[in-house]
Order: sequence, then structure tokens, then C-alpha cells
Amino acid sequence: MAVEQGVYPLGRCKTIHLVRHGEGTHNAAADEVPNREDVPAVFFLEDYFDAELTDDGWSQVDQRRMSVREDGIFGGVELVVVSPLLRTLQTAVGIFGGEGDVGESPPLMIEGAGNSNRPAISNLNCKPFVAHELCREGMELHPCDRRRNKTYYVSLFPAVDFSLITDEEDVLWNPERAETAQEIAARGVRFLKWLFTRPEKEIAVVSHGVFFYYTLGLFQNECDEAVKRQFSGRFHNCELRSFVVVEKFINNLEENLQNNGAGEE
Repeated sequence: MAVEQGVYPLGRCKTIHLVRHGEGTHNAAADEVPNREDVPAVFFLEDYFDAELTDDGWSQVDQRRMSVREDGIFGGVELVVVSPLLRTLQTAVGIFGGEGDVGESPPLMIEGAGNSNRPAISNLNCKPFVAHELCREGMELHPCDRRRNKTYYVSLFPAVDFSLITDEEDVLWNPERAETAQEIAARGVRFLKWLFTRPEKEIAVVSHGVFFYYTLGLFQNECDEAVKRQFSGRFHNCELRSFVVVEKFINNLEENLQNNGAGEE
């Protein structure tokens, strides 16, 4: 497909800032495995069920928190959408949460959420946070990608809006069947279409590497070779990439998915 150029109304475009979560306990454990062929086994360990941020992961979050303020991204973001897993929720509120004392209003995160030693994070003077199942990690039988009950997250992140999480328990993760690359990408298309139902024009999405990889892979036919590298490369922990997405091309993604797949496993 030839790359199409043109002028598009701002009302049909959104600026999307994609952020992968900071280093999780499962990531750190995998990095410590001496033989790389043994790494996949780490992700099947129940020890890393709904993995949370490590101390290094929190340091990455602190650095990203500073950078989005220095770059002006923080001031422009009108909405933060986050995958409802512990490491992504910690990352989202750590980067985009408010400053100062919590005060009397519900905090974005309570003190010591999970097993962290972090103080509570204020929701004052920051944009809304919404949790959404569609931007969860690819579900590949790994306990680290299985979510906890909704009430657990609500208790730790009181000012995050969990109203779109309709099931108390995780009904999406299947211990007997992994989500395919094509299914992950199709879920990504549904998520992007949902973003375009929102009134906000600049949105931060805090999610996962595999989800981003297969979702962004669908855009490769819509851009030139120089830009493709930004879509095809894997996200590092706490990496941020910003894109302007045109609504017109979202409607082409399902066709790309059917014709070309979502990339290689």
C-alpha cells in the first residue's frame, strides 16, 4: 500500500503518548537468568503473578515523571488510560500523578501500594485516569499478565476510574490458551477505535511491550521506511513514544490485519 499524504482536520486526529511500564519483578528475574534460553520459563512462575515495579522500575518512573514535565507533555495530556495491572497502574500514577500532599481527596495511589515503600500520590491538579481492559498485555499463559480482583486495585488506587472494568475477576486470561498475535492486534484496533470515541485530543496510554508491538505493527503500511523503525522496535521499560494518529487510518487497520497479519511471533 502506498503511503498516503494529505491534510487532515485536527478534529480527526489525536496525539497519543504510549508509555511502557517500568521494570517489573518478572523483568528483573528474567534479566538474572544466565542462559537466555531459560528466560521464557521465568514468566510461567506463579511468583510473578501480576508483577509489580522493582525499585529500579520506580527509579525509571521518577525519571520519566521529570521528563514529561520538562518536555511539556504533562501539561498537554488531557486523559491517562492505563492497563489494569499493578505495574502499569503504579507507572501511570507515578508519572502523571499530582504533586504535593494528598489532602482530603482520594489519592491516585495509597501509601505503600503493593509491596512498594512509596508515599501516597495525589490526584490534585492532574488529569483523569481511566483503567481499560483492551490495553492489557498480550495474554500468553503467563501469571505476570493475570490481573487481580477489581476491588483490590480500587483499594490501592482510589482516584483511578475503574468503571469500565465490568468483571470483578479476570475473565480474559486463560490458563489453557494463549492469545495469538492477530488477536492481540485486533484488540489493539478496538482500543484505538475506543480512543477516538473520547473527546480528549491528547491522551497518554500506559500499557505493555507486546501489546504495543502488535498494535503498532499494523501501522507499518501507512508510513514510509524511515518512520517504520519507530513502529517495529520493542519498547524498553518506561520508554515513551508519541504519535499523531489520524482517524481515517484506524479504519484501514482491520484490513491490514486480515491481509498482512500482525507481525511475526
